[in-house]
Amino acid sequence: MATIKAGDLAKGSFLLEKRLPYMVVEREFVNPGKGSAFVRLRLKNLRDGSVQRVTHKSQDNIESIDVEEFRAQYMYKDGENYFFMNSETYEQFEVPMEALPDLRYFAREGEGEEYRVVSWEEEVLEVKLPPKVDLLVVEAEEAVRGDTATSVTKQVVLETGLQVRVPAFIREGDKLRINVETKEYQERVNS
Repeated sequence: MATIKAGDLAKGSFLLEKRLPYMVVEREFVNPGKGSAFVRLRLKNLRDGSVQRVTHKSQDNIESIDVEEFRAQYMYKDGENYFFMNSETYEQFEVPMEALPDLRYFAREGEGEEYRVVSWEEEVLEVKLPPKVDLLVVEAEEAVRGDTATSVTKQVVLETGLQVRVPAFIREGDKLRINVETKEYQERVNS
């Protein structure tokens, strides 16, 4: 493992903090004028997704890690694991479902969707979802006459089981664009 000065870390860098893998999501360099410079970091734990803030002197040595990024196709799940296939090597691998809690809302079996996978020492740390995903409405209440012109919303169920609030005019069979980060309705998509 290589070391890097804390002052040289950039957003998107991967490092070990207390022997756990993290990615730098925010970095602020502070030079107070009096005393030594330091860096404030916001780090995302790549095992459980938690975020923490740490401060290091800019001259501190930090253990950087080399992660591997590759494309993989989502295949199916078995109740405990997600199964993927590396798009270049065709090797199949599994990831415990609890390691990727949001994937269940956005991945569809048999669709051949590809994702960017981040791994370190043969452990999958992250499956990068696209910012927006199009999903089909499978359950929706009928709109009450007169409610469609106002900002009335209702709850619908999408093909993956995700429940979202949508405008009253959305019907069963509509395809919706969903923001992956917020899990919120963005727009109706014409198929």
